[in-house]
Amino acid sequence: MPGLSERLAGFSAALLNPVAATPPGLVGPDGQPSPRRFAVYRNNVVVGLTEALKANFPAVARIVGDPFFLAMARDFAASSPPVSPVLLGYGGGFPDFITGFAPAAHLPYLADVARLETAWLEAYHAQEAESLGPEALANVAPDEASRVVLDLHPSLRLVRSPYPVVTIWAMNTGLKEVGPVDFDGAGEDAFVLRPQAEVIVRSLPHGAYDFIAALAQGRPLGDAMAAALTAAPEFDLAANIRQLISGGAIIRVRLCGEPEPVPAKDLP
Repeated sequence: MPGLSERLAGFSAALLNPVAATPPGLVGPDGQPSPRRFAVYRNNVVVGLTEALKANFPAVARIVGDPFFLAMARDFAASSPPVSPVLLGYGGGFPDFITGFAPAAHLPYLADVARLETAWLEAYHAQEAESLGPEALANVAPDEASRVVLDLHPSLRLVRSPYPVVTIWAMNTGLKEVGPVDFDGAGEDAFVLRPQAEVIVRSLPHGAYDFIAALAQGRPLGDAMAAALTAAPEFDLAANIRQLISGGAIIRVRLCGEPEPVPAKDLP
């Protein structure tokens, strides 16, 4: 007779496989196998997972419509069951799944919209941190500016796309009026941040993605500026630093080589 772990594994697999038989040993009040009862339970589980995905990816759901999204979400749930009972972050692999989902091939930007929604969700649930104000760089000596390291807010996320992903996302979340989208133009790099209560999403100017990505890796200001100028010779360092400070993206200023402070542990 199979052990408990084998029975649980079989039960879980059958829940997400609509053609799987009712697991052996499951009986109704009359002591007889009850496939209809199991079918109801299976349907409730799938509905719960698809609704969780729809809540986490509202723009994707609006773009494709409910019937298409339901079919796509069911396929994803069958291949990627949740690893936690908390479904607030369910769907971390959904963007990559969409990339390989053949029926969505006519919407090549859809996976990047999902990546932006994943970034939004991660930013929303990220750790709190206090942002620095305009005085953050006031005490940096000019000859040390290239060695400055800007530690960024833990909620900050970046999404790079060859498509106008911020525009598409905004149109499908009610933040921007629906209108024509230029798919023949340049793509959009998305900046996602939650410095306080609200998540901020905006598109970045040329070079800013490379600049912020370098800072996020802990590289000093000189290296980050070089990366930005390589990507976009017109990159404006002062304007981009002002944007980071005013947006609440910087939480610490230090010199290269100085250790990051160890976060305080929560009291028991």
